[in-house]
Amino acid sequence: MMRSLFSGVSGLKTHQTKMDVIGNNIANVNTVAFKSSSVTFSDLMSQTTQSASGPNAEKGTGGVNARQIGLGVKSGAINTNISTQGAAQSTGNPFDIMITGDAFFVVNNGVENFFTRDGSFYVDGAGNLAMTSTGYNVMGWQVDEETMSIKQDTVSSLQIMGAANMTYPPEATSKAYVSGIIDKNDTDVTSISGKTINLNFYDNLGYSYSAKITMKQSEQPNVYSLELTGLVDSKGVEVEGWENISLTGMTDPASGYVNQENLPTEAIETVVTLNGNYEWQGQKLVRVSKDEMGNDVVEDIADLSDGASAEDWKAIAAAYGYEDDVKTFRNLYLDLPTLNGSVVEDGTEGATSVKYSVQQLVLNLADGAATTPNINSVVGDDNTFTADGRFYDGLTVTYDADNGVFAGINGEETVSTVNFDFSAIGGNFSNIEVDFSESSMFDNKGTSTIGATSGDFDGLGTGRRLGDMIGVSIQNNGMIYASYDNGMTKLLGQIATAEFANASGLEKQGDNLYSATLNSGEFDGIGIDVTANGGYMSTGVLEMSNVDLSSEFTEMITTQRGFQANSRIITVSDTLLEELTNLKR
Repeated sequence: MMRSLFSGVSGLKTHQTKMDVIGNNIANVNTVAFKSSSVTFSDLMSQTTQSASGPNAEKGTGGVNARQIGLGVKSGAINTNISTQGAAQSTGNPFDIMITGDAFFVVNNGVENFFTRDGSFYVDGAGNLAMTSTGYNVMGWQVDEETMSIKQDTVSSLQIMGAANMTYPPEATSKAYVSGIIDKNDTDVTSISGKTINLNFYDNLGYSYSAKITMKQSEQPNVYSLELTGLVDSKGVEVEGWENISLTGMTDPASGYVNQENLPTEAIETVVTLNGNYEWQGQKLVRVSKDEMGNDVVEDIADLSDGASAEDWKAIAAAYGYEDDVKTFRNLYLDLPTLNGSVVEDGTEGATSVKYSVQQLVLNLADGAATTPNINSVVGDDNTFTADGRFYDGLTVTYDADNGVFAGINGEETVSTVNFDFSAIGGNFSNIEVDFSESSMFDNKGTSTIGATSGDFDGLGTGRRLGDMIGVSIQNNGMIYASYDNGMTKLLGQIATAEFANASGLEKQGDNLYSATLNSGEFDGIGIDVTANGGYMSTGVLEMSNVDLSSEFTEMITTQRGFQANSRIITVSDTLLEELTNLKR
């Protein structure tokens, strides 16, 4: 009877343990990523009152089984149902992550690594990805600065919003292309001003600029000049020194175009008039006006006695009506009859026609008032002169006269790109290689659609301004990307995961954390990609508890009945003991 008492007590204790487990499961029915537990019973031990004996053939007797009296029950094991996936709960928070598969997140408290299925994360004040509940850092792999790809090494904290990641550095534009149709009947193309194409680009610091490229019809209907006619910043302010920018293959404007018969020209007759009260007095361009007394007032506009400065050129061009296009003014030329290097009268025997640019005419005047021809000497009594054409301040673009497709630069069929040497003006500018191979010459009802686009045909070399971070996204493999308002994205790191040979062997540490044990298998410090074994991560959702309430309540009923039955064993045993003590009466 004493044995039955202790068996009943062990039954009560064991069923109480099971009830504790059931209660814990139900308490955590809404705990993120909680894994339910279950209890299995095993008999405690048995008292053998008679050992088993075998059959005796000589005596003809059979064997006898052992006689054993059980002494109660104990908890055989408490198993965690860690392999069953919990349902998904949508939160809309991009830093809430659920793992589908057998992997665990790796988190660290600054001393050691823990493992969890709880993916409710946030970004702390230092920019680290961390657990919302404990603040433990989420561990992962960093980006190799050389290859800009993930380097799977010992896990470390993911500082995704550190100062270095909040902005994306600017980059200068290095590539561009011109595409579309240039129509030879387009009045813009055939005009003196030409067809203007804007090329927008960035310098090394991310400042934006717009280069004005002009294409004009030449003497040949399938050949067009290509010139740079302006450079302005994002506020429309002209960049100082842009006139010094050259295109590969062009002659430096400072050297002049005198007798440069090999340079491309355009024969367009243009009447150039010296405006208002301007006049040349020796090496000076002056403006003459009257004061209140009727006397002449002479104002110096440009003085070439010390050479022609950039300001002088602007003043002279403005006086002739070219204030917005100094280059065109400088490149106008006059066909003058020349003999032995001197300009002679028309019809002089042996004289040849030589193209003198306005630039050279001005420089001749700067060299000395007596030097001829000069800008002063060609101006007629009515303050006008007739330019016979102009030199190209750049290159030529040729199209096939038969099919209209692009046919080369400067007559070279194998050349399709032009190098704009913006570095010539210093600062943070760089060269831009512009590809013209996708442009063409067709009839488009008098309208040209030709235009310039920064970047090559694959979108490379576009350049960019400084970008501010506008968002962070986490891929299904745990890779974290930042997006910036300059259109760029950047890989910030990858969330690492851990898998164990026996995940049920992990030891619970509270706060939804587990630690590795000898029976779970060790964590190697590096981890694996969550997709390596078919798993993946989902953002904006959390894994719910895998507690099944229907099963728990059923287990609760059987546990209650078991507890009641064991209590009856103690009650009945006590009654038997009472009857035994009553025998002496």
